Amino acid sequence: MTLLNLYSLAGCAVLLLLAWLTSTNRKNVPWRTIASGCLALALLGAIIFWLPAFRQVLLVLNAAVNLTIAAAAEGARFLFGPLASSTGEGSLGPILAFQVLPAVVFFSVVTAWLYHVGFLPWLVRWTAVIVHRSFQLSGAEALSTASNAFLGVESTLVVRPFLAEMTRSELMMVLTAGLASIASTVLALYVTFLQSTFPYIAGHLISASVLSIPSAVIISKTVVPEDDTPVTMGSVPASKTYVETRHWMGSIIWGANEGVKLGVGIGALLIGMLGLVALLDLMLGGASSWVGSRLFSIDIRWTIQSVLQVIAYPLILCLGLAPSEWAAAAKLIGERWVLTEVIAYQDLAALAASGQLSPRGLMVLSYALCGFTHVASVAIFVGGTAALAPSRRDDLAALSWRSLWAATLATLLTGAVAGVFYYGQEGLIR
Repeated sequence: MTLLNLYSLAGCAVLLLLAWLTSTNRKNVPWRTIASGCLALALLGAIIFWLPAFRQVLLVLNAAVNLTIAAAAEGARFLFGPLASSTGEGSLGPILAFQVLPAVVFFSVVTAWLYHVGFLPWLVRWTAVIVHRSFQLSGAEALSTASNAFLGVESTLVVRPFLAEMTRSELMMVLTAGLASIASTVLALYVTFLQSTFPYIAGHLISASVLSIPSAVIISKTVVPEDDTPVTMGSVPASKTYVETRHWMGSIIWGANEGVKLGVGIGALLIGMLGLVALLDLMLGGASSWVGSRLFSIDIRWTIQSVLQVIAYPLILCLGLAPSEWAAAAKLIGERWVLTEVIAYQDLAALAASGQLSPRGLMVLSYALCGFTHVASVAIFVGGTAALAPSRRDDLAALSWRSLWAATLATLLTGAVAGVFYYGQEGLIR
């Protein structure tokens, strides 16, 4: 181990301190739950990074995801022809809409089919039981938290009957866990971006999704501690059916339709957010240039990304990166807040390909970026959850920005944990 590993460990402590300082009730923080979460992070980190046998598990998971992406590419090539190929004869080069988003559709189909045959409900159920018993969460919030890694924003559907009666702390847990993790349906996006420079990225993104569960629990329960008695505190309730089909072919059709909605939604979100940021950059750049030239006789041109990079700079110091990587890390975390993690992972891939990041920096940032931690997702999660429980709309709105803050701390905590346990071991990146 090196000093950077100890630096990451100190960063974990600082992130917990920040969560405590911004808590709604510092005297009521459930320290037993926090201790259980920290122990879980330590055990999972040791297993993922230090246990040689688990590297074989990573390889299997990585290969499974890569095979699924390759299968999705076959359908895309049949439908789009040369547009679906980033290289080769007739290719027009990398085109996200035709080469990456189709994998989202296929992953949605696979997820729906696995849910229909009973595998995912079984996996979610037992994960929820472990979360419930390990961290003393209510059954409903444990069920929602466990399902996030597989279903994304749709995870609120499995606890729809309980949303109206959830406490504020439970609602905070639902929002934070959703924003601090990624769903299996979008896993292909980030794998496609990083596969060439980080061949084992698929296995690590799955590991990051697992680590995000205790990270989200620790931060959420520190920021908004429980001050009431949850209705489902005693046990994990039965979940609502996610895929309401009676035939396996129906689940495939349902998954394909949902995947198209998701793929189009991602594309529309990128168009909207990138366009809006470009417009704001023109306004901010023009205003800052005028002020700089008139008042200071210097040329200053600010952008949204540069402002957010400055805001994110103190936070990324907790990751345990080398000083030469701080600026790049702050840029990635800052732009994720508005441009989504899709753009952040694209830029991470470009930095890695150009050699501007060390293997350690690539590993830590891959974990730290693993989450829907941006403004658009806040609107999606809060709006979607409020639609299922209209009576809790005001409570959800009041928790919206606090949940973004908590999710940011949770993803950074996941990245810092990776920094604690990674010291350049062979067989983890390629």
